[in-house]
Amino acid sequence: MIPADALPQESSRSVSIRYFNLYRVVLASAFAIFGSIFALGEISPHVFFALVAVYWLLAVAFIALPAERQASNVMLALQVAADIFVLTLLMFLSGGARTGIPYLMMVTVAAAGLVSEGRMVLGFAALATIAVLFEQLVRVLIGLGQITDFTRVGMSCVGFFAVALLSRMLARRALANEELALRRGLDLERQMRVNARIIEDMQDGVVVIDGEGAIRQRNPSAIDLLGRDMRPGSLLVDFSPILADLAARHDQGLERATFRSPASCRTLRLRVAEAGGDRVLYLEDLDRIQAQAQQIKLAALGRLTANIAHEIRNPLSSITHASDLLAEEKRGDLQLRLLRIVQDNAARIERMVKDVLELGRRDHITTESLELAVFLRTFVDELELHTPQASACVRLECEPALRVSFDRVHLHQILTNLVSNALRHCRGNADSVRLEAFAADGAIAIQVQDDGPGVPAADRNKVFEPFFTSDPKGTGLGLYIARELAEANDAHLRLMDSTIGALFRITARSAA
Repeated sequence: MIPADALPQESSRSVSIRYFNLYRVVLASAFAIFGSIFALGEISPHVFFALVAVYWLLAVAFIALPAERQASNVMLALQVAADIFVLTLLMFLSGGARTGIPYLMMVTVAAAGLVSEGRMVLGFAALATIAVLFEQLVRVLIGLGQITDFTRVGMSCVGFFAVALLSRMLARRALANEELALRRGLDLERQMRVNARIIEDMQDGVVVIDGEGAIRQRNPSAIDLLGRDMRPGSLLVDFSPILADLAARHDQGLERATFRSPASCRTLRLRVAEAGGDRVLYLEDLDRIQAQAQQIKLAALGRLTANIAHEIRNPLSSITHASDLLAEEKRGDLQLRLLRIVQDNAARIERMVKDVLELGRRDHITTESLELAVFLRTFVDELELHTPQASACVRLECEPALRVSFDRVHLHQILTNLVSNALRHCRGNADSVRLEAFAADGAIAIQVQDDGPGVPAADRNKVFEPFFTSDPKGTGLGLYIARELAEANDAHLRLMDSTIGALFRITARSAA
């Protein structure tokens, strides 16, 4: 059975009872209007119309009752009993069963059978039978009727029970169908809630549009991937013209496409599917997919390189020590150049080993609530001690009272990599490198931007890959390690679109 709290506020039974009450008003009004035309109430017209007036007032009173009172079994029994009693009196005043009023009683019994519960309808049929038989008996006793009229009355009584049983069967069938429909409706509603929750929690973006390109539904991931909120009912072309164009080309056979969202600076893969006249647009973050694939591919490589790094360090230390000793002896120019080559490459290998070992310690996190303005000012001061160029080129801008949740050592290393790269590629003018921090959508954004040539379009998807570098002296691990350390702190490091130079943004959790 369906629980009571799952039923609709106004059931079909309540609606049927309200129409039943309205039927009484219409019936009483019909008696009042057409009674004299059809010569009803011939025994006493004044009593007939007075009774009709009382019946009309009763019908109006029944309608005025609260819905819960109307639907009670006791009130329903009183209403049907009043109907039978009034109709019996009207039948007596109008000439008996030949007036057709028993057929109106059948309508009352049938309506009662449709809205009543249990076996009450048989009681109503029995009450109507007793009433018309008693009315006919009284008419015979006072000389207004004949014994042969009992045949017609008896047929009416059989009709009462036949109508009662039939209406009860139909009512039970209707109730069963209503309960089945309600149960299926509840199951459908639960399924829709589950589906909506699944869509909300999906990592992939989902946008549903109709045939006109209007947005019907979208999940938070779609908003994040596209970089803009999309209000249901608005046109998709107003928020993402590229996506709207690709969705429209589905009619030409396009089912999959790859594009870059200008607002979020993410490379997305689109898949279009038809669903009942609407179109479902699935958006996958290719950057995330590539990062996951890269993580899987590099997991084994990371373990291997860590072991190799440990093994390399011992002979590397011996080579470095030996080259230092050779440098102390007097040698020719050629030998000195060869020594510098050995020392430079030994230092490069040492940096690479250090980076690999640092990457292995990415999961050792000590998260702190850092006051960002103080941290960045200290970072810039330390950078200026080791890199004199930084004092003239780096410009720091930080909103006050910002606090970020981050590992202090990790954030320092990430910024060192980003700012060092910016200093290496900038023009070297005043404020060529901008280090900024500001609040953005409930998070903290830290940006490093230079005024250099920027990252070539062909290299944008490779800058975070390990061992990729455009610097002959670089290891190619700086940005890769920076991104890994950021993700270890539940932050994100991205290369953003910029008209000037290269722009890297760290999006981290606020500690406020």
